[in-house]
Parts: sequence; C-alpha cells; structure tokens
Amino acid sequence: MKQTKSSEELFHLLALSGQGDRAAFQALYEATSAKLFGLSLRILSRRDLAEEALQDAFINIWHHAQNYRPEKAAVMTWMTTIVRNKCFDLLRAMPKESQLLDEQSMDDWASDDLGPLEKATEQSQSKALLNCMSTLAPLQRQAIALSYFHGMPHEQLATHLAQPLGTVKTWIRRGLQSLKSCLQGVSA
Repeated sequence: MKQTKSSEELFHLLALSGQGDRAAFQALYEATSAKLFGLSLRILSRRDLAEEALQDAFINIWHHAQNYRPEKAAVMTWMTTIVRNKCFDLLRAMPKESQLLDEQSMDDWASDDLGPLEKATEQSQSKALLNCMSTLAPLQRQAIALSYFHGMPHEQLATHLAQPLGTVKTWIRRGLQSLKSCLQGVSA
C-alpha cells in the first residue's frame, strides 16, 4: 500500500520538480495522481476525459512548478485547482459534455477522500440535502452544484452554461430558496 506524503514532502517534491528534477516529479505524480484523478472523474464523469484533464494538468504543473508560492496555498490545493480548471476547460470546449452533471446521480458526488461536502455525506443532513437537490430542475441543480460543490464563480458558470449572468444568479437564488424550504420540511 502506497504511503501518503505529508505536505512538507509534497512541497519538497514540487520544489525539486520546479528545478527540472524528473525523478521528483515522478514521485509527486505517484503520490497525488490517484486523488486528483478521482476529482477529475467526479467532475467529468467519463474516464477518457478525466485522463485527458489529468494529463494536461500535470503538464501544466511541470511547466509551472517553479511559480508555486506556498504562502498562497498548500501544494495539494494548488494542484487540485489546476486539475479543476483543466476539467472546466474541457467542459467549456465540449458543450455537449456540459450536460454530464445532469445525467449523474447526486449520490455519485460523495467521496471519503475529498473536502467537507464529501465528509458530511455520511450524516443524515447531507443525505437530506442530496434528496432535496434531486427535486430541483436539472440546470438549476447543475448551477448550484458547480457553484457550491466545485467552487465555480458565477461569471465562469454563466459562460460554462452559455446563459446570461443574471439568469444563472436567479437559478441559484431560487434554487437555494427551494432547498431551504425542502430542508425545513425534512427537519419539521
């Protein structure tokens, strides 16, 4: 079983990679690629697209490792942002792929190894949220999911969904109101 690298070890490997050390970059890849691939697959829902996004992300990481600034973000956070951006770039480049999230079950977004949403999925409140999310209209659900679960800014979301910014903001606002009402009904 592969041992997880500490933040300090990842920083050291990234710093060496920034100096052109291929062995350090290989070690960085081996230590992080499984988790980053999981994120990519979760966003894109297709293995081929997830692999493409991950490959592009690691090329970007190799070329920009020397630009990493530890005071701005942890290594894993920095790399995760690059992978997420590559995934969103792929979705924008392939308009038909933007419907992937609509076809995906809300339960498929859960994971034990990522952020707070995935960790909270085990709790009953999260299950209630997922049930309430499934009652929203598909585009509304997708807008909220991309905005809150994946951190996509509203402006980028409007471009991604090919909708006016005001429309996207209205979908999110009304969707959040619906979620609030649904969740209040669950807790009552």
